[in-house]
Amino acid sequence: MSTTSLRDVAATTTSVHSTGVGELDRVVGGGFIAGSTTLLFGEPGVGKSTLALMSLRELAADATPVLLIAAEESVAQVAQRARRLGDVPAGLDVAASTDVDVAERLLRERRPTLCVVDSISAMSDDALGSTAGSVPQVRHVAERLCSVAKETGVALLIVGHVTKDGELAGPRALEHLVDTVIRIEGDRHGSLRLLRALKHRFGPTGEVGLLEMVPDGLREMPDATVLRGPELDVPGVVFTVTNDGSRSFLIEMQALVATGSGSPRRVAHQVSSQRLSLLLAVLESRCAVDTSDLDVFAATAGGLAANEPGVDVALALAVASAALDFAVPRTLAAMGEVGLAGELRAVSGLTRRVREAQRLGATRCVVPSDGELEEVPGVEVIRCRTLAQAIAVAQ
Repeated sequence: MSTTSLRDVAATTTSVHSTGVGELDRVVGGGFIAGSTTLLFGEPGVGKSTLALMSLRELAADATPVLLIAAEESVAQVAQRARRLGDVPAGLDVAASTDVDVAERLLRERRPTLCVVDSISAMSDDALGSTAGSVPQVRHVAERLCSVAKETGVALLIVGHVTKDGELAGPRALEHLVDTVIRIEGDRHGSLRLLRALKHRFGPTGEVGLLEMVPDGLREMPDATVLRGPELDVPGVVFTVTNDGSRSFLIEMQALVATGSGSPRRVAHQVSSQRLSLLLAVLESRCAVDTSDLDVFAATAGGLAANEPGVDVALALAVASAALDFAVPRTLAAMGEVGLAGELRAVSGLTRRVREAQRLGATRCVVPSDGELEEVPGVEVIRCRTLAQAIAVAQ
């Protein structure tokens, strides 16, 4: 049995850079690896096909050979989608087929730099008795396509669907067959879209990409400053900063309290309902802010979910501001975790959070008394041991 020098192979291994789709490049660590298979999945209508077509279009515009195997749409439908993105490059080739044999033959004959299969659930092998989209078909087709990609050196991007529970359709083994798994997520009624790598054999999985759905496709958002809402001097609005991968996002926490009839309601939108319940209990027991007979509504503005403990202080301040009827200055940002004793606990990346808050206009930051924090020029850092102290500072 012959052997191969790993050093020689490593020296010739190249990445395919998705030119013009920087947010996708960020998530996959610079580009698709030749011979690798990437799985892109998400809910219907979230923008999977549009994102895949954006990659093909930008590569084709640079004279890179690419191929789209459309298993769910006709060539005319794909062309209509491509026109929404702008000029269609001459090198963007498409074939409409659901036959895995046809797909294999195209990969071997054309050997494109990047091939997109949209979607894996619609592809099938006539030799199997099961229907397209079934567990045996999805696994079998994925195995064949992954094998051909490795053999030919084609970077393969396959599009997958999710079930009604939000899980990847098909067997869980599908995730183990591919090299990279990327999820595109977002509220179908909103415009914000987030890209996350759940698995990546060639790099870290902590990065996140941010895009916005607009009439002519997906627009990249390298800077999320547009998430900040209009300036309204009203109670119940507090800013915080959340870290996700190497990025920091300004989050606008909003709360509203109202007199209701019957049992008080607790409504949480894009914030953790469990954390909201915990913070309401801490506010009542440790800060004398009683909302037991009031309806409490909590949400984030701009479309970004805020479920990490680092937003606890801002969420609690928003509720206290609404309940006590005072407006928190828009130049103040709050960050930190709240414990059951009412203490503020340190969070990771505190310096990066304060820097981002300062960049976006904050002049004061309420942070826990513990935790490492470098000096950030232009912002007054206010250390607080308890949530009660943070409320006093914000008033």
